[in-house]
Amino acid sequence: MPLPLCTLSSQAHHCLRALKSVKKDCLPPLCIARWASTSSVPRITTHYTIHSRNKDKRWEGVNMERFAEEADVVIVGAGPAGLSAAIRLKQLANEYGKEVRVCLVEKAAQIGAHTLSGACLEPRALEELLPDWKERGAPLQTPVTEDKFGILTKNSRIPVPILPGLPMTNHGNYIVRLGHFVNWLGEQAEALGVEVYPGYAAAEVLFHEDGSVKGIATNDVGIQKDGAPKANFERGLELHAKVTFFAEGCHGHLAKQLYNRYNLREKCQPQSYGIGLKELWLIDEKKWKPGRVEHTVGWPLDRHTYGGSFLYHLNEGEPLVALGFVVGLDYQNPYLNPFKEFQRWKHHPSVEPTFDGGKRIGYGARALNEGGFQSIPKLTFPGGVLIGCSPGFMNVPKIKGTHTAMKSGMLASEAVFNQLTNENLQSKTIGLDVPEYEENLKKSWVWKELYSVRNIRPSCHGILGVYGGMIYTGIFYWILRGMEPWTLKHPGPDSDQLKPAKDCTPIEYPKPDGKISFDLLSSVALSGTNHEHDQPPHLTLKDDSVPVNKNLAIYDGPEQRFCPAGVYEYVPLETGEGLRLQINAQNCVHCKTCDIKDPSQNINWVVPEGGGGPAYNGM
Repeated sequence: MPLPLCTLSSQAHHCLRALKSVKKDCLPPLCIARWASTSSVPRITTHYTIHSRNKDKRWEGVNMERFAEEADVVIVGAGPAGLSAAIRLKQLANEYGKEVRVCLVEKAAQIGAHTLSGACLEPRALEELLPDWKERGAPLQTPVTEDKFGILTKNSRIPVPILPGLPMTNHGNYIVRLGHFVNWLGEQAEALGVEVYPGYAAAEVLFHEDGSVKGIATNDVGIQKDGAPKANFERGLELHAKVTFFAEGCHGHLAKQLYNRYNLREKCQPQSYGIGLKELWLIDEKKWKPGRVEHTVGWPLDRHTYGGSFLYHLNEGEPLVALGFVVGLDYQNPYLNPFKEFQRWKHHPSVEPTFDGGKRIGYGARALNEGGFQSIPKLTFPGGVLIGCSPGFMNVPKIKGTHTAMKSGMLASEAVFNQLTNENLQSKTIGLDVPEYEENLKKSWVWKELYSVRNIRPSCHGILGVYGGMIYTGIFYWILRGMEPWTLKHPGPDSDQLKPAKDCTPIEYPKPDGKISFDLLSSVALSGTNHEHDQPPHLTLKDDSVPVNKNLAIYDGPEQRFCPAGVYEYVPLETGEGLRLQINAQNCVHCKTCDIKDPSQNINWVVPEGGGGPAYNGM
């Protein structure tokens, strides 16, 4: 979907063309990478973010010059927020007859290929952004016709009525394949003149000497697995802008750096997360109920583990359903395996009949923000803004964040456009600071909506667990609409919540039957995930000794269970004595769970070569 690159300088054009050539030569067929070295502490991490190239003799004499391009606005991430921001900027530029150059980079090879959500879309922001979305052919083909909610015990289902006004009400919403919706948004953006560059991962934030954000640099390509340069090594491209929008999605790796540099989380609570696992199935047409939305809580999770399921019946010409399972990453038992909980859920007596005789055609996973109102950081800083799921605007009890993410991008664009076109503007920094964006967000329906449900998720931490949260919702949200004069707190970072393995009971999971439930690697194969094999693993470790000495010793290696893609394994040392961590980086579906849940906070997820990762088809 990229636009012609005629607008770039000849040097930058050459750089982008060379990068494309390198990437084209680095796409082997899907396989399971199983690499590790054999020193006394096995060398796992070879990435330059951990081992500086300045101290590596193999990099002496290598040309490290980067070409640079100038834009008015650079947007990192082509999700709902980033694309809505781009569209709104160009709408305003066209309306007022202004020239505003907007460049958008996306790490996926195609727009929407890394997008995963349930998804049940509330169209409020879409109607504001593109009121004629139906005439434009937006892929919203399944209006919700039926809402069902239930509590599962091991062998039964207790139906729970969804009263009007409760967050779970979906009247007026649409069941969508969010990747297809995002791809359509990309087409609308390009038609307005946005320069969209899929396959280019933003790897680094650039700064002016005055400390403001200068822009981003895309990733270098052509680096061997051991960290040495290949013959076709190429530096990434610098994209400079007056304002850079960071719309990376949940737990963005650049946003993490910005939080620390500008102390953006000083006045908010730690973000809390969940891991969402999803499948697409073709089912027996007799069991297909287009427009039906189903949610459950309860079994197979205990009441102190937040989570639940969704099952959405799409209406796209074939009996297709989207189903998934979410587990809050504040769980305590290191033996819990979210993927296996999902597979076990499908065997519930009230669930399994839907899939009998059906065929699974898709699988994927992604972390999601659950911190809500209490966990929203400062959103602006000199030269940049945070939008969408990167800072986290998900309405947790609604299980929806697309509409709030889109609106945040739109509001940011309106504030930025006003500054870009203000002839009397006197900025204190080279990169523009746009505090009006956050001020306007706090006056919008997004802020009101998130404030009203702020206490529902943290209310699940009481003695009754999830059921206490349901009771709280019924009393304080349904009756008072979130106007109670207190704000509950989250218990702390998800990485701090695991108990030592010695204090927990191992969980025995049934073996998959290959019909309803499946093993992990066959599931990952359905995601289309692929990375260039001969590149440094992008799952980096600050200290290669920590996994065995701490995570395995104290928590029995939880990364081998919380990863939904089989990236982490503890395997025997070549000597036969002890274990070592093996990172199968090629399996990574970019969910970010490891970076979030690692109890040592030793894992740092960084971008691989652009274009790598899952290849979701409408997930």
